[in-house]
Amino acid sequence: MSRGIPSWMAVTGLTGGAMAVVTALAIQANGSPAKSPVAAPTPTTSTSRPHTPPPPPAVPAASGTGKRTVYSLSQQRVWVIPPNNGPVSTFLVQPGTVPAKVGTHYVTGRKPTGVGADGVTIENAVFFEYTAETWVAFSAPTDDKLTKPSGSLHTGAIRVHRADELKLFNNTVIGSTVVVIN
Repeated sequence: MSRGIPSWMAVTGLTGGAMAVVTALAIQANGSPAKSPVAAPTPTTSTSRPHTPPPPPAVPAASGTGKRTVYSLSQQRVWVIPPNNGPVSTFLVQPGTVPAKVGTHYVTGRKPTGVGADGVTIENAVFFEYTAETWVAFSAPTDDKLTKPSGSLHTGAIRVHRADELKLFNNTVIGSTVVVIN
């Protein structure tokens, strides 16, 4: 997930620039604006006010209370809820091929660096479930690339961007609550 210029902004800028060039060429070809048979196209998107992205989804109501990490299988999204009503972080993740089981789990291990079962060099791993003969854990690839694992792999790795995983890692200790929902 790149955090550069939003695509809508780039398209709007390119469209506006193209319209200006076409208008200038039409005026130049006809000699004056009054004789121009070509009307300048009207932009369909206003660039006068910035686009405000919708707010992220709220923490699911049926996910408990207090400090916890909530993982939605269907949304492929995590919410990190810190203690004392601090600001909630939420972000998208790339799940592995072995899904976590729905329910309440507890962090059983944390590992600052390592190599995942898929051979990816990772950091800030947070283990919370052992199922289908594999560990399910959140972790960040050190190259920060979230790629969908091959269907032939047997991995419970839930990949998270490095900045987001650091929030999750810093909010958990052994025994912290992880709630998995559909």
